[in-house]
Amino acid sequence: MLAGLAPLARKARFLLNENSTTILTAVGATGTVATAYLSGRASFKAAQIIEREKYEKEIDRFDKVKMTWHLYLPAVGVGVITITSIIMAQRISSKKIAALVVASGISERAFQEYKDKVIEKFGERKNTDIRDEIAQDKVNATPPDTRQVFIAGTGDVLCFDTLTGRYFQSTVEQIRRAENRINYEIIHFYSASLSMFFEEVGLPPTDYTDSVGWNSNNIMEVNLSTVMSQDNRPCIAISFPRNPIPNYEKHWD
Repeated sequence: MLAGLAPLARKARFLLNENSTTILTAVGATGTVATAYLSGRASFKAAQIIEREKYEKEIDRFDKVKMTWHLYLPAVGVGVITITSIIMAQRISSKKIAALVVASGISERAFQEYKDKVIEKFGERKNTDIRDEIAQDKVNATPPDTRQVFIAGTGDVLCFDTLTGRYFQSTVEQIRRAENRINYEIIHFYSASLSMFFEEVGLPPTDYTDSVGWNSNNIMEVNLSTVMSQDNRPCIAISFPRNPIPNYEKHWD
């Protein structure tokens, strides 16, 4: 029987570890409501006790505290649990984010090594062909919607950002100017966000683009692939050999 319980215990521990942030956040939210309720109930009871005692003798502020402090113990206890849960959830989230940053760095290095090996084995031309085919596949999987094509500057060429899946109109010259502007920012100010690049080409930022970027250890580079959209228009697909990384402002020397 104990042998049969061991897998269940391991599974329960795994589920707790995976969902610890959600559980602690739920405890914190519930605790906030419970603390407010218990505080209100304690205040109501305290008011009744004070009102009753006022008829029997004269009481000062110290007497009021002495008579009612114990009523607030449940609210204080729940409040402590609530604060602890919120702090623990924040710490666990920070650790998970740090682990993801490390993992993304490892994945980026592995991808770079793989790409270098492809170039070494098959040459730069074959690498470019593979990159263009991948860009074409992404464009095929995301057909343009004329209501969602952003007009950037005075460009009249359809462009597609492979990271965010957005279409916009621009020119090769404008995209290259944006690339140079971002690298100027990195060289002189050590880092730049993906949002800054998109602002240069006229695309609005997103939560994702605000949270990633490049730095002096990870200079920006733009690849342009000429593909065809599903409505048979020439399209420039933008990709980045070095993808933007999280916490980019904290990872430069």
